[in-house]
Amino acid sequence: MNIFVGSLPFKMEEADLRESFEAYGAVDSVKIITDKLTGRSKGFGFVEMPDDEEAQKAIDELNGANVQGRTIVVNKSEPRPEGERRSFNNNRGGGDRGGYNRGGGDRGGYNRGY
Repeated sequence: MNIFVGSLPFKMEEADLRESFEAYGAVDSVKIITDKLTGRSKGFGFVEMPDDEEAQKAIDELNGANVQGRTIVVNKSEPRPEGERRSFNNNRGGGDRGGYNRGGGDRGGYNRGY
């Protein structure tokens, strides 16, 4: 079972997270998600456990637990349906965000009119 773990302390390491879950059974893998630029934890991760019963017991007992001063969220991770992936160009805010011929006053752009 793939398990989502959220609200992790930013200083928590994968070895610490693995240890927390190994108290309930075998752990196949642990991954804390980090920012690509800074390498800093984003405060959530995933744990894979091969035995669904052990995984469910870990979820039941660790969800809402206090870890290093933070209340963590633990639940079964469900894969996103293919159509729900975030896009970097999702047109939030709308409007013209740039370009050569924006109009609206002379701000030193490409089309100055002289």
